Amino acid sequence: MLHCESRKPDGGHRRGGASGCPPQGGRDLLDQPSPSSVEAETFSTVRDVVQRSYENVVLVLQGGGALGSFQGGVVERLDAVGVDVNWVAGISIGAINSAIIAGNPPGRRIEKLRGFWEKVTSRIAWPWLPPSEEMRAAFNQASSFSAMTFGQPGFFVPRFPPPQWMPPGGTEATSYYDTAPLKATLEEFVDFDYLNDGAVRLSVGAVNLRSGNLTYFDSTKRRICPEHIMASGALPPGFPAIEIEGELYWDGGLVSNTPLGYVLSRIDGENTLIFQVDLFSASGDRPRTLTEVRERQKDIQFSSRTRLNTDVFKRAQEMRRTVSQLLDQLPPELRDLPEAKKLAENRQSALVNIMQLIYRRKPTDRDYKDYEFSRNTMLDNWQAGRDVIVRTMRHPSWFELPDPETGVVTHDVWREAKD
Repeated sequence: MLHCESRKPDGGHRRGGASGCPPQGGRDLLDQPSPSSVEAETFSTVRDVVQRSYENVVLVLQGGGALGSFQGGVVERLDAVGVDVNWVAGISIGAINSAIIAGNPPGRRIEKLRGFWEKVTSRIAWPWLPPSEEMRAAFNQASSFSAMTFGQPGFFVPRFPPPQWMPPGGTEATSYYDTAPLKATLEEFVDFDYLNDGAVRLSVGAVNLRSGNLTYFDSTKRRICPEHIMASGALPPGFPAIEIEGELYWDGGLVSNTPLGYVLSRIDGENTLIFQVDLFSASGDRPRTLTEVRERQKDIQFSSRTRLNTDVFKRAQEMRRTVSQLLDQLPPELRDLPEAKKLAENRQSALVNIMQLIYRRKPTDRDYKDYEFSRNTMLDNWQAGRDVIVRTMRHPSWFELPDPETGVVTHDVWREAKD
């Protein structure tokens, strides 16, 4: 049982400054290319617009196992440009990335994020890869078999004896892998004292096994410990449920693989820029084989109806705007009515801008892409994250506050950009 004191940490949440230094550590990770003079000026414009316009800058990180290194590339480039984040929210691997970001000062975040991904992908680093897509896919499949058979360093190890041989009721009988190594890894890469001091707000989601309800562990409301992060990524039947204060929790992705809805419901009247970094795309091609069927099924299942979340929020914003306009036309004697005061609580105030940064399938991806932990693929995904945020920042007008008449706007580089 977790004995982690639940308390709200002292101090508010302030925007953490970027380090201004190149990322440290991770000698095997690609060096960041220097932006051209035009790009550097454009990125500086983006940073200035963000600092001037938004009280909240939020990272919303979806679950997706090995694909989570894509999020590392996004975060690295945001840090290099100097876009400060004051709230991170994640599910599953997104919760782990979020904890590392929130649990380290600006000058060490990228070093620690790189260190985590290098550690968990240290088992297989192919010195050579074939140019053929099918052959590369075969190498990736071998890596995924290794993960299933031997686990991943600093993350999980297979149980022996296997769960089928264990008496019913215990943790050993209800999961194929032991995630005890993950706790030690989190303690290595996350400063939980720093995290709970409140420099950057952290919210991670997990499913209560008994009730089936999605629960968020939020650093503004309780002290966060390694077990809260592990609970968010406890995907059955691979990983065991995590016990917290007498309750068992599984991976939050079983209910919703993105914390976007949680963030949108708790903006509290502050202009907010959200970088929504998704690892599964809702859109995709028609499958041609059973392998592609399994991959497409996984994409749809874990994309979490992202567009639905934003559409519902847009309709809610429209209703709040209508309420505000109606209240403004009421005579003074009616504004003091209890009903009018109740409606006033729902006035539109916050403006919300959502940047959708979605991982796009590579030709070598297959249905095992979320547990293919080779160093080579991790580097590819990290670079893809860098590329998508760079493309997004080439459009500084997207970062301006949305029109107050709508209150919310979304941008997706894959749908809108022509570069």
